[in-house]
Amino acid sequence: MSERHEPRHEPAGQTRPRLVPLPEEHWDARTRKLLAGAAHDPGGRIPNIFTTLVRHPDLYEQFMPFGGQLLRRGRLPARLRELLILRTSCNTGTRYEWGRHLTLAKAAGVTDGDINRITEGPEAPGWTDLERHLIRAADELNSGATLSDATWEALTEHFGDAELIEIVMLVGQYHMVAFFLNATGVELDPGFDSTGFTEGDRNHG
Repeated sequence: MSERHEPRHEPAGQTRPRLVPLPEEHWDARTRKLLAGAAHDPGGRIPNIFTTLVRHPDLYEQFMPFGGQLLRRGRLPARLRELLILRTSCNTGTRYEWGRHLTLAKAAGVTDGDINRITEGPEAPGWTDLERHLIRAADELNSGATLSDATWEALTEHFGDAELIEIVMLVGQYHMVAFFLNATGVELDPGFDSTGFTEGDRNHG
């Protein structure tokens, strides 16, 4: 059994949000229009990440199409995409990102065994060769901001140029999201949990 992976970064240990979601009574017409296009949770609730990010409406307006391209219209199979996102959540210590994507990952076919392996890293037993290369790619991008020649060459055996670009951009996108979530202290939404997240009490939310 491989050793459980210890995330490389620890976010600030604040116990309450530094920025709270913008209250609905403060939404102007533009804010309402922007949030109307966001994915809603059951019951119509808008996730905290969006109602917090919309405090910068210009940035929100530009960010959402890019994030949607990677999440909803990307070229990577959904299961592989979610493995990369969950590993990035683990590497960055981002409970919110992990909790939100756990549901998406399971819907895409990620198993409980996969989730356990994600926290253990690329050398955990049970990964396919492709999955191991992807988890290692997420780790290398996290630690060194690039991919080793060995990892790049391994990935070229499975993916074309566009998919290789998407792998790097996807991990980068979810690092940026992690920075935002950790720095502002966005709290995990009702109805979502962070089962399997390995940070214990070092994170809130």
